[in-house]
Amino acid sequence: AAPARCPRVGRAWRLRGAAEGRLYRGTSGLYVARAVPGPSCPHGAAAPQTYGFINTCLKSLVVEKYGEETWEKLRLQAEVQDTFMTFEVYKDDITVQLIEKACKMLDVPADKVLRQFGEYFFEFCKRSGYDHMLRTLGGNLCEFIENLDALHSYLSLSYQEMNAPSFRVEKNEDGSMHLHYYSDRRGLCHIVPGIIGAAALDFFNIDISMEIVNQTEEEERTGKKEHIVFLVTQKPVFSYKERKKLSSSPHYLADSEKQIENQLNKEDLEKADTVRDRGSPACPVKKSHWKAIRGIVTLGKGKLLRRFDPVYPKSLWIDPKTFCNGLPFHMVFDKELKVKQAGVSIQKIVPGLQTMGICLDHYFSIIHPEVPFTISSIQKFINSQFVFQTRKEMMPESWKQRPMLELRGQMIWMESLQCMLYLCSPLLRSLYELEERQMHIADIAPHDVTRDLILLNQQRLAEMELSNQLERKKEELRILSKNLEEEKKKTETLLYSMLPQHVANQLKEGKRVEAGEFEECTILFSDVVTFTNICAECEPIQIVFMLNSMYLLFDRLTTVNNVYKVETIGDAYMVVGGVPVPVSSHADRVANFALGMIIAAKEVKNPISGNPIQIRVGIHSGPVLAGVVGEKMPRYCLFGDTVNTASRMESHGVPSKIHLSPSAYQCLKDKNFEIIERGEIDVKGKGRMHTYFLIRNKTATEDEIMGRPVKESKNTTDMKTVDNVAHHKLSSHSYESSLESMDCTVHWGSLTLGASYTDLLSLGMDLLSKDVNRRLNELGARTHWR
Repeated sequence: AAPARCPRVGRAWRLRGAAEGRLYRGTSGLYVARAVPGPSCPHGAAAPQTYGFINTCLKSLVVEKYGEETWEKLRLQAEVQDTFMTFEVYKDDITVQLIEKACKMLDVPADKVLRQFGEYFFEFCKRSGYDHMLRTLGGNLCEFIENLDALHSYLSLSYQEMNAPSFRVEKNEDGSMHLHYYSDRRGLCHIVPGIIGAAALDFFNIDISMEIVNQTEEEERTGKKEHIVFLVTQKPVFSYKERKKLSSSPHYLADSEKQIENQLNKEDLEKADTVRDRGSPACPVKKSHWKAIRGIVTLGKGKLLRRFDPVYPKSLWIDPKTFCNGLPFHMVFDKELKVKQAGVSIQKIVPGLQTMGICLDHYFSIIHPEVPFTISSIQKFINSQFVFQTRKEMMPESWKQRPMLELRGQMIWMESLQCMLYLCSPLLRSLYELEERQMHIADIAPHDVTRDLILLNQQRLAEMELSNQLERKKEELRILSKNLEEEKKKTETLLYSMLPQHVANQLKEGKRVEAGEFEECTILFSDVVTFTNICAECEPIQIVFMLNSMYLLFDRLTTVNNVYKVETIGDAYMVVGGVPVPVSSHADRVANFALGMIIAAKEVKNPISGNPIQIRVGIHSGPVLAGVVGEKMPRYCLFGDTVNTASRMESHGVPSKIHLSPSAYQCLKDKNFEIIERGEIDVKGKGRMHTYFLIRNKTATEDEIMGRPVKESKNTTDMKTVDNVAHHKLSSHSYESSLESMDCTVHWGSLTLGASYTDLLSLGMDLLSKDVNRRLNELGARTHWR
C-alpha cells in the first residue's frame, strides 16, 4: 500500500500482511493487515463499539452450525457473557475475541470465518424483520449497494450509537464494478463479500465474485479509516434451461445497453432466430446484435431492464421565490463552495447565508460521510446521503446554548451550471430534539416526510425502550431460572440422601407413599466395640472426627456394593439389600459390604490408643415392611422381626467378625463365600440359634471389594474403578437405582471432616452437648454443604 502520514507526528508508515490474511490483534480490534511504522502511528481513533445484535448473530451462527457445546467452549475461552442485549452497546474487543478463538478452535483462516459470518448475518437480518427493508433498496445489485448508506442513516434513528461502514460504487464499461468500502474497524473487510454475495444471490439471482484490488488507510476527520476496493464481477449467467427453472430471471450488475449486451447468453440469441409458436417467425433475420436482443424482449423470453426516456420542459416553470419557499432547506454552491442560493428556513436559522457568496464550509461541517469539505470529495460520494452540522461559532447568540442543527439530504451535481444542489431536511429524531432547537413542525415543509418521521419515531423510541426493558427482564428471568434449577438440584440431592429417589419423587408430587412389603431382603447392623469407653475418655470433637472418618469409608462402600443406607444412630450403622428396589442378590451385596466394612475399619484409629478400631457386624435375611414415617422430617424406615433379629446378630457378635443368622447363611451357602460355623448360642428374645461367621469372598480381591483402582492387565496402564468390577463379580444383577448422598464438610483449623446430613443429625442428638457447641464457637468451626 502507498505510504500515509500521521498528521500529528508526520512519520510515514505503511500496510503489510494483507495478502497473507493473518490475524493481528490491536487496540482497534481485529487486523488482517497491521500498520507497520516507520515507527507506528499511535494517534488513531478510539476503538469503536458495536450493538449486541452483532454478537447475538455470531452466537446464533456458532450454535446453529456447530452446536451449543461449541458455543459454550468458545464463550469460556473468549471470556465473554452468554447473552447480549440487542440495543446495548458492547466493546469491539468482545467480537474480536470471539472471532479469534473461533479461528483457532475450528482451525479455519480468518477470511473464511468472516465471510461465513457475513453470509449468515444477511440471513439473520432477514429473520429479524429486515427482509422487506433490504429487498426494496434497489432494483439491481448496484442500486442495492448505493442505498446501503441511506439504510444505515435510517437505522441510526434507532441505533443512535451505531458506527456503520460506508460504501461507494464505480461502474465499469465491461459490466463489472468497483466497490469502495470505508470503515473504522480494520481487518473485518472479509465480511463484505459474504453479505453482498448472499444478497446478490437471494434478491437478484446472480452469482458474483469479489476480490480485493486495493487496500489503504486514509486520514479522515475522526482518524484513520480503512479503505478497501473490491472488484465485483458477475459469474457466467445460468444457461437458458437453468434460467427457466428459476422463479425469476437473473438481474445484472449494470443497466446500460452495451453492458446488457455483453452479459447476454449466446443461447438466448440463437433462440431469437428460430421459428416458434405455430411456425410463426420469432423475429426477422438478425440484422444487428441489438435488434436480436430487442426481439428476445418482445418475445418475453428474457427479462431485461426497460429504458425510460423522460421529457423535459424547454424552460423551468417556477420562479426563484417559489422554489426557495417550496424547498426551505435547500442550498446551491459552486466549486469554490460559495453559496449561490438557499431556502428560506435555512436562511432563518443561519442568517449568514443571506450574504450570497459566503463560503459554505464556514458555516457547516460534513458529519457523514467523513470526507473533506471539497467538491471532489463530495462527488466521490454523490450517491450517499450527506449530513451537515452547523458550526457553533458561526451561529447567532440565541443558538449557542442549543444543540447544533443537523441537515440530511442528497447532493446533485448540475453540470451546466457547474454547481452542486443540496436538497436536505432537518435531521431530527424526536419531538424532544425539535423542542431543544426551539423549532416547530411548521418550520418543515408540508410535503417533507420529516414531519411524519419525527412523530412516528417518537412512538418507536417508546416502543424500543419497552422492548429493551422486556429483553432485560427476560435475561434476568433466564438467570433466575438457571439459579433456581441449581438450587433445585441441591434440594433434590439433599432429599435423595434422606429418602429413596422414587419415594422422594412421590412426596414432591404430593402423592401419598404407601408402605411396601418386601418378602426377601438382607439387613446389616454394625457398631464400634467399646464405644462407650472411648466416649468417656475422649473429647467430643475426637469422637466426631473418628465417626466421620469411618462413615465416609462406609458411605463409599454402599455405592460400590449398591446397598441402601437406612440410618446411623451414634456408632450404629444400618444398611439393607433388596430394599427399596427388590433384587435377588440382596444377600451377596450386603455380605460384600460387610467384608469391606471390616477392612475399612482398620484404617480408622482409636483416639485413645491410636490402634485401629474394631467393629461388630450382624446380618440377617427375611421379610420387612418399609414406608415413610413422619411429616416434618420424613424418614424411610424398616419394620418387622427381621430388623430386630439383625440387631441381635450384631449385639451377640464378636469384634472384627461378621455374624450370620441361619436365614442369611441359607442365602449365602451356595455362593462364592467362605463361611464357618459358630454353633448354637443364646440370643436375647430368640432363644437358642445356630449361627455362622462370614470369612471372605473366594472370587473377589480386597481391592475389588473396597472399590480401589486396579490394573486391567499387566501390559496396560489403563485404570478402571472396581465399581464396574464389583458390579460383575460381587453381584449377579444390576441395581436399578443409584443413590446420591449429600455431604457436609466441617473445617476445624487444619482439620477437615466430612459426614452425611443424617449422620450429623444423629451425632447431634447423641454427642454434641452444650459444652461441645461452646467449643465449636470458640474454635471458629464453619460448615458448608457440598
